[in-house]
Amino acid sequence: MMSVFHEFVNSPVFRKGLSSSWVGCCACSTKATTIKAPKSQQWHESPGAAKVQGQPTAHTHPHLLQNGEVMPGIRLEEFQERRHRFMSKIQKYALKHDYSEKQLVVIPSATKVYMTEKIPYVFRQNSDFLYLSGCMEPDSALILTGEGDSFKSTLFLRKNDSHSELWDGPRTDMDEAPSMFGVDQALPVGELPSYLFSFARSHRSFLLWYDYMQAIQPDIHKVLREFLTETWSKKWESPRPFIQQLRLYKSPAEVALMQATCKIGSDAISSTISSAHEGITEHQLFARVDYECRMRGAEYLAYPPVVAGGERANIIHYINNNQVVHRGDMVLMDAGCEYHGYCSDITRTWPISGSFTSTQKALYEAVLSVQKDLINLCSAFPTLDSLFNSMCKLLGKRLKELGMLSMHISENELSKAAYSFCPHHVSHYLGMDVHDTALIPRSINLEPGMVITVEPGIYVNPKNKLAAPEFRGMGVRIEDDVLLTASGPVVLTEGCPKEVADLENLCQS
Repeated sequence: MMSVFHEFVNSPVFRKGLSSSWVGCCACSTKATTIKAPKSQQWHESPGAAKVQGQPTAHTHPHLLQNGEVMPGIRLEEFQERRHRFMSKIQKYALKHDYSEKQLVVIPSATKVYMTEKIPYVFRQNSDFLYLSGCMEPDSALILTGEGDSFKSTLFLRKNDSHSELWDGPRTDMDEAPSMFGVDQALPVGELPSYLFSFARSHRSFLLWYDYMQAIQPDIHKVLREFLTETWSKKWESPRPFIQQLRLYKSPAEVALMQATCKIGSDAISSTISSAHEGITEHQLFARVDYECRMRGAEYLAYPPVVAGGERANIIHYINNNQVVHRGDMVLMDAGCEYHGYCSDITRTWPISGSFTSTQKALYEAVLSVQKDLINLCSAFPTLDSLFNSMCKLLGKRLKELGMLSMHISENELSKAAYSFCPHHVSHYLGMDVHDTALIPRSINLEPGMVITVEPGIYVNPKNKLAAPEFRGMGVRIEDDVLLTASGPVVLTEGCPKEVADLENLCQS
C-alpha cells in the first residue's frame, strides 16, 4: 500500500509546483531542487513598512535599537570615528617606517560554517570587521583606501538573491548599505578582485593591510592570495594589532554594553545556583544558565561553559558537563554570555548541599581573600603579568596557612609551588571576545577604559601529595569582570554573590 507521503509527492498538485523532475523535502533535497513558493509566501514587505535588512534596524526592531544606532547601543558616528582613528594609526605607522605609499586595507567578515549539508552553525561575525563596520552580513569585506583622514570606505556585500533569501532571510540592500553603515559606497563582493587590481594599477606604490597569516574567510583569502601573487613586489602588514589597540579601550557606549552583559551573566548564574540541588546533572545546570542568560536578552553563551562537580573542578577546561553532582560536592561554574556583541566571563564555586564544610570553606575563603587583594591592586594599574606574580605570592601565603606548603619554603620557591596549585594566568582582557584583544601583550600597564578578568583559583589534584587528604580533589575558582577607571576598579559582576554567607543563603533559598 502506498504511504501517505508517497501518495502526496506523486500527486499532480504537488508535481505542478516543481521546476525539476527531482523531489526533495525542504531540509534535505537530494539534488538541486527548485520549488517555487507561491507569491504569497515569498519574502515581501507590507506597503509603507520599513524595508527588512540583513540585520536589525531601528525601524524593524525598535525594541532593540534607537534611531541612529547601527548596533544596539552604538551609534553610526561611533563606527565612523573608529575607522578614522584606525586609519590615523596605520598612517602614523607608515610614516614612521618611511612607507609613503597609499594605504589599502582589507578586513574580511566571517563566513557561514556548516555542521552538515545546508545546516549552518549559528553565525558569529568577525569581531574586527564588526568593530569597524557594525555590519552583520557574512561573506563580506570592508575596504579602506587612502591616507589618514583622507580615505574612502567601501563595503563589499553579497547581492540580493530572492531564492537564497527565501531560505536564509533577507540580505542588506546594496543601495541602502552606505547610509546604514556610514560608508562611501557598497559594491557586490564578486567585484572585489577587479576593484583591487584597479587600485593597484592606479597606485604604483601602496601598502596592503591584510592579515595573510590568519585567513578569516576562504573566498576573500583566495582573492587576496591571487592579488598578492600578481603584485608580489608590494608590501603588506596585518591590521589586527592596530584594531585591537583601539578595541582595548572601551567607549562609554561599550562600557554600558559591558555592564549589561555582566549583569545578565551575574543574574543568570545566581538563578542557576538557587535552583541547584543534590543529584542534579552538570548538563541540567548548563541548560539552566543558558536559559537564564537568553531569557534576560543575551543572544547566546559567550563560550562553552565549565560546569564541574567535585573532582572535575580540577580540569581547567572541563566542558563535558555530563556527570551527576553528588551530596557533599562543590560545583565550579565558569560561564558568561554575549549581549549585542559584548561578552561576560564569570566563575563561581558553591556547595551543592547548601553549606560549605569546614574544609571547603577554608579553601574557598583562601581564594576569595586573594581575589579581593588582586582587585584592590588594580588601582595601581599594574600589568597583567605583574598581577599574576602577585597572585602566586598571595596564594603561596594562603597555602602555607592551610598547611599545604611548608612554613620553611623560601620566597623564591613559594611562587613556583603556588603555580602548581593554579596553573593558569590570573587575568585576560575582555570585550567583544572572551579572551579579547589577544595580540595585546599582558606586559603593558593597565589603563582606564580597559576591562579585565580577575580569576585566581586553587586546584588540589587527588594525587597531590603536598595537600592534606581532606583537601584532595577540591577545586575552587572565583572570577569577576573589572572595569579600570581613574577613580579605581569597578567590579561589573558584583551582582553575582561570592561571600560565603551570601552563597549559602542563595543555595538554600
